[in-house]
Amino acid sequence: MSEPNTPLRRSKRGQPALAYAAPDSPHGPASSSAVVPARPLFSRPTRPQDLFEDESPDLDALEPLQTAFYLSYSRSANPAAARAPVRTYGKVSRPRKSDPDPSIPFNVGDPVLVKTASKVPSVAVITAIWTIEGDNFRPKAPLHIRVHWFVRPAELPRIRARRDFYENEILYNISACDTIAPSAILAHCAISSSPSKAVNIPEDASHDDLFCRLAVDPMRGLYFAHNWDAFRLKALAAQPSSPDADNEWPDDDLWAVKPAVPAPRKTSTAGERESPQKRRRVAREPKDEGARDESSDDGSGDEFEAPPDGEHSDEDADVDARADEDEEDDVVAELAPRTPSRKRKRAGTSTPRTPSSRTPRRSTTTTPRRRKDAAALAQPTPHSKAALRRRKRTAFAVRPPPPAEGMLDLELLDAAAAHGLSADPWLRAMHVLHVAARPGALPCREAEYARVLRAVEELLEEGSGGCIYISGVPGTGKTATVHAVVRELKRMAEQNEANPFAYVEINGLKIPEPAAAYGLLWEAVSGHDAARDGHMKIGAKEALRRLSQHFSGAARVGPAGGHACVVLMDELDQLMTSKQDVVYNFFNWPTLARSKLVVLAVANTMDLPERVMSGRVRSRLGMVRINFQPYTTPQLEQIVRARLEAARRGLSAVAGSPDVLAPDALKFAAMKVSSISGDARRVLDICRRTVELVQPRRRTARTEDVKAVIKEMQNSPTAAFLRELSFHERLMLAALVKCVRKEGVEEIKWADIQHQHLVCLNLLAGAGNDPNADPDPSRRPSADELVLVLDALLAAHALICEDGPAVARKAEGERRVALNLEYAEVERVLGEVGGARWRSALNV
Repeated sequence: MSEPNTPLRRSKRGQPALAYAAPDSPHGPASSSAVVPARPLFSRPTRPQDLFEDESPDLDALEPLQTAFYLSYSRSANPAAARAPVRTYGKVSRPRKSDPDPSIPFNVGDPVLVKTASKVPSVAVITAIWTIEGDNFRPKAPLHIRVHWFVRPAELPRIRARRDFYENEILYNISACDTIAPSAILAHCAISSSPSKAVNIPEDASHDDLFCRLAVDPMRGLYFAHNWDAFRLKALAAQPSSPDADNEWPDDDLWAVKPAVPAPRKTSTAGERESPQKRRRVAREPKDEGARDESSDDGSGDEFEAPPDGEHSDEDADVDARADEDEEDDVVAELAPRTPSRKRKRAGTSTPRTPSSRTPRRSTTTTPRRRKDAAALAQPTPHSKAALRRRKRTAFAVRPPPPAEGMLDLELLDAAAAHGLSADPWLRAMHVLHVAARPGALPCREAEYARVLRAVEELLEEGSGGCIYISGVPGTGKTATVHAVVRELKRMAEQNEANPFAYVEINGLKIPEPAAAYGLLWEAVSGHDAARDGHMKIGAKEALRRLSQHFSGAARVGPAGGHACVVLMDELDQLMTSKQDVVYNFFNWPTLARSKLVVLAVANTMDLPERVMSGRVRSRLGMVRINFQPYTTPQLEQIVRARLEAARRGLSAVAGSPDVLAPDALKFAAMKVSSISGDARRVLDICRRTVELVQPRRRTARTEDVKAVIKEMQNSPTAAFLRELSFHERLMLAALVKCVRKEGVEEIKWADIQHQHLVCLNLLAGAGNDPNADPDPSRRPSADELVLVLDALLAAHALICEDGPAVARKAEGERRVALNLEYAEVERVLGEVGGARWRSALNV
């Protein structure tokens, strides 16, 4: 069999981040001179998978290289390079007399502690040892050590089904392997499956005396019974011990745990022959159901037993081989282009053919068929046509969201009772109408909730990455809906109804700069507990480098990398930069194969990708876009009415409890808000302020009260300030708002504002009945006059401008200016003062 034309890249996600020491460093656990391998077992030509990622040469350079395998190696316990020389006053330094230097042996099958990025060392077992020899080849380390990883309970994803573990318990990862250097190995450790080794008291637990009784699949959260002592002896007995078996070394399958596949529920008779697709479907169902049952925490047999050797018959093996062939054919058919089939045309005129060779064979002298490796096939990317077709075939119904009224009772009234508001109807209504009161499910957003939940749940189930773009004007329930979806996914993961995952929320308004999002994502990927240990002290560049290596498969990362990670990027507009590198990286990583990164991007603009993002960013965004339309008048009424009904439900036993808000008043407030913006937060503020206004008089709020509150809110200090501005001052604010919408960033260059100011002057001069309008609209202001307008707005703190010694060396047009007022308030007041033409220019 010929060698592959390109080196195989090994994915290292889902494994601890290794911290290597230099081979010749005296501070590392072992220097190159202190590592001595045993007698070589055999050697063979070097293969690409024998090398580290950063020492992979060209294929032509591999021909003269030889890989020699060993069963053990030893290293010095006290390397001489680490001992400082003795210094004597007035004399030349002389070396210290060396004591007898004991050596520590490390054999294949020894459990060891490995230095990683986590505070507690990771645990692994040595599965192979080899060196690479050849002319003009400088290895990264004196030896290559192949290890199979264990998992500590603290390294499992936080959002998962909870289990009780012993203090010194570890779990065997069913398939995670890696090649490391000897400098990463710290020391030996003891692992036993004997129950007498289990420790319940934290003070008695040790990092090197461990107990193992389970194997785990971190991606799906499945646990299997695992006798480590017997498994280790069986794997060592199956290790190759002669040069004739060099093709099987190193063999990761010897140390991998393969869960048993339960037998089919029933066998088909001669008259009920099943199709290959149905056979595969029936064969997979018991495995999935058994895995889910095994992962339950009720203790009623949550383990899998390894299948005994020779359990399957020849007929079953033949059926499995045919099923594997069909499965491989399906994958290849999805990936390769096909021409239309003509089977239908040939169906009526088919000629007799030789019977198919797929009839059951009873001969016992058949040539054994080599099973084809499905991993060698090209894997579809998350947004490829093959992945979309498979996702459509395996789509399942999403449960509807819980009733809005019931969740409002559960969430809002419990909080109201905690504040002692259970007796006063007005106080209860004011509490539930507050925008900070979080309902369990939002009314009028059931369709959007189902779409987001289904999209995220499908990605978690199939273990692939993806990006979901959610857009809508402010106040349409985007973030609240996503939070409800995440709470439902957490509940499903904790009850073993969904795969475990990590979750991180990145809000563009809560981080100092867009590049700080890299550090937050790295904390989630590496499994760092920020609530317990605080945020990691890592720079944006270092976090970006580690994330790029992790998602590209070039380096190992933390224990949370083996499962999916869900990222909520809220206020995406604030994360846009001039180069757009932050948004590009977050959208590009989910498109990589096996990234398991799900990005939920929430923005306030529907056409942000087409208007602001560059072509390379839009191409990574994908096709899953969900738009939240502004609320209509009936929807706003339903939102407020649901909250008021939740507040009244606890007072049903109280006789004569009045309505705090009249239906006509509620409808008027909803109509007023829906005609302007459809913002649910604004109608909640109006209704809460109205109830607060009538609460001292203990009466029902009427339409006149709502009108008074709306007039008071419109006459805010900001609105009064904007109405008193001159024409060019308001025009400059409008130009800045348009530049922010166009570029997607808040800080705008002064030269761009000047240009937009003159453009808006041609559109808005003489518009409306503005008493402060320019008496001569045809005159264009000079640059010095625009600087005077800017200085006036800066003095009133309506605008802010960057300042400092570094800015003084810039050109005047390169200075950046930002708005210091609320954008929605500025747009509303400018539209009211300027008239229809101003509202059209500002898209209000």
